[in-house]
Amino acid sequence: MSDELYERLIAITRSDRRFHPRSYEFIFEALEYTIRHRDTGGHVSGHELLEGIREFALQEFGFLSRAVFEMWGIHCTEDFGHIVFNLVDHNLMRKTDQDSLDDFRDGYDFLEAFDAEFQPDLSTVTLEPPTLSPQGPLYD
Repeated sequence: MSDELYERLIAITRSDRRFHPRSYEFIFEALEYTIRHRDTGGHVSGHELLEGIREFALQEFGFLSRAVFEMWGIHCTEDFGHIVFNLVDHNLMRKTDQDSLDDFRDGYDFLEAFDAEFQPDLSTVTLEPPTLSPQGPLYD
């Protein structure tokens, strides 16, 4: 990251202290990831960026994704929208007339999006009570 970009991101975080400076850098990286992994070129919608953010976070942080976001002040998908629109307001990203903060509202549940795939599937596990054998240590 260039010194100029770093200074501009620090200026954003001074005006909006909700989010860690690293969260802004992450959004740039997630946007780049999203563009690289999309089939079509052009503009990235809020919904597409949210999916790219989710995929990129899981790739970068794995099961710690949600914890990293919480540390950065990000608790829901709308927070990603606030970060994006802060970048737009500071001329570090562009938007179309159709883009809105609403595009980021209720995109996905963080627990489901970032933790579900790391939870064990216990649906096929059957637990049998232990059997005690007369030859075991209880009978010695």
